[in-house]
Amino acid sequence: MSAAPQVLTIPALEAEPGLVHGFSTISLGTMGLTQAPDPEAVLASRRHFARALEIDAESLTVAGAVHGSHVARIDEHHDVVRGVDALVTDQRRVALFATYADCYPIVLWDAEHRCVALAHAGWRGTVARVGPAALKALRSEYGSSPARIKAGIGPGICGRCYEVGEEVASQFDAQFVRKGEGDRFVLDLAAANRAQLEAEGVGEVHVLGLCTKETDYLPSHRRNPDGTRFAAIVAIR
Repeated sequence: MSAAPQVLTIPALEAEPGLVHGFSTISLGTMGLTQAPDPEAVLASRRHFARALEIDAESLTVAGAVHGSHVARIDEHHDVVRGVDALVTDQRRVALFATYADCYPIVLWDAEHRCVALAHAGWRGTVARVGPAALKALRSEYGSSPARIKAGIGPGICGRCYEVGEEVASQFDAQFVRKGEGDRFVLDLAAANRAQLEAEGVGEVHVLGLCTKETDYLPSHRRNPDGTRFAAIVAIR
């Protein structure tokens, strides 16, 4: 059996000159501080992840995700930006960072204006349209055209595994929901986020298609709700 990778990337975005992106696996340890018994170990894991992408760990600016659609423009390093689920920047001296367990990382890259976004999309963030909110911020802050943006959707819980109740399912278009067992439904969050971005004019949306619950080297709150998190880093080189 081959060893689990330390860092995952979206193949279609790997060759983009100037874009740095990656998603950590449990090979690097947990990236979540909230429930961490040893915060220093988590910070060491974050530094290791940054080094794996050849990023200065001191530049990491963390989105303090709250499952909404608020976006912050980052012009200089901050340890944490609280109350936001998306960050945008055009600065090479900062790196955008967020943590996940089953929610989806969304990466947006505009090669023309050399700016990036990183969003955190669970079901609440998807209902709140965090992806389009990040797109709007790139347009208003840097002049990005959605048609020139390339998007990537990283690992998250897939449409086979994400069971929800009717109160959640009813907030999504029927094309993203299937009937599950009993009174449960299964929800395809990746497809919902892809559709939102495409409806805003993004021509290229690349979905990694790796399910957190089905992949043993990725943390999943549904599989094991122990507070373990993976992280995404997005930066400009």
